[in-house]
Amino acid sequence: MNSVISFIIVLGLLIFVHEFGHFLFAKLFGVRVLKFSLGFGPRIFGRTYGDTEYLISALPLGGYVKMTGENREDEVSFVDEPYSFAHKPIWKRFLIVLAGPAFNLLFAVLVFFAIFSIVGLPLPKAGTEIGAVTAHSAAEAAGLRTGDVIVSINGEKTAEWNDVSRLISGSEGKPLTLVVSRDGQELEIVGQPERQDVKNIFGEVVDERFMLGISRSSEVTYEKASLPEAFIAGLNQTWTFIYLTIMGIIKIIQQVVPASELGGPILIAQMAGQQMEAGWINLAYFIGLLSVNLGILNLFPIPILDGGHLVLYGLEAVRRKPLEQNTLEKLQQLGLLLLGSLMIFVFYNDIIRIFSKG
Repeated sequence: MNSVISFIIVLGLLIFVHEFGHFLFAKLFGVRVLKFSLGFGPRIFGRTYGDTEYLISALPLGGYVKMTGENREDEVSFVDEPYSFAHKPIWKRFLIVLAGPAFNLLFAVLVFFAIFSIVGLPLPKAGTEIGAVTAHSAAEAAGLRTGDVIVSINGEKTAEWNDVSRLISGSEGKPLTLVVSRDGQELEIVGQPERQDVKNIFGEVVDERFMLGISRSSEVTYEKASLPEAFIAGLNQTWTFIYLTIMGIIKIIQQVVPASELGGPILIAQMAGQQMEAGWINLAYFIGLLSVNLGILNLFPIPILDGGHLVLYGLEAVRRKPLEQNTLEKLQQLGLLLLGSLMIFVFYNDIIRIFSKG
């Protein structure tokens, strides 16, 4: 139940932000908005204010903003032409479509800005406490444990984790004498570093160096930040997630990351529930990350997605005329096929994960 509630909150919020971007720019450019819906399919609840019917629909996997003259083949009276999407200049149509993904990215910046301005900037825990010992590693063989604090290596004091990394990687594989603090006592432990591959976040080998098989504590402390510092940190965090999202997709295409890692609504619901249980900071981080993902994925040049429409408007600007209706219909059918296939695939991945864990 917690997963269902958190899923509705997270996805509903992000869909609202996305569709509000389209809605706001449509209104800004004088386009009449007929419907603003959270969800697809049958209407559950709705109210009409002015020209717009605001809806909550049965299928919570998206949303839409329906505008007058949204499709070129729609019949629009002469009186309604000033309020028609299709009759607006191409740059206005481009911005209305772009506003949805752009609002998701801007929302991510605001989420991270809010986190950093309230709790401060996250910094790794100072000191040299061991956060994890890799199984079957040189560190485990030597007797190092999680929670040990490394006081010195080969007689050289280690004040920060960078000191530990430098001394181990520069050991050239020679035995190291570590003094560690454990339960109020100092112990002397000898470890033999091993040459190992260094992998990036996508599992690619990027280097090799001598390691014992220990990692620093994952705990963080928060340093109070001014509003400008929090805003810059929010921008940086959003850019980092944009980069990782794009690179993740590239690595899946390159088959570096298995396609089985892709997840759908079930995985999102599970993760949202876990983050909610972990606390509001974790949930807010997850919302920011998911907002970036939604913004980037909607910019993909696939017909029926915002990115596909933007490509078509770009072609229209170059050709000085829109594509033929028959061509547009075929592209939309292709887009539906691609999107439908992707949805089936991620649902399949989600179900396989459930059964494999069971």
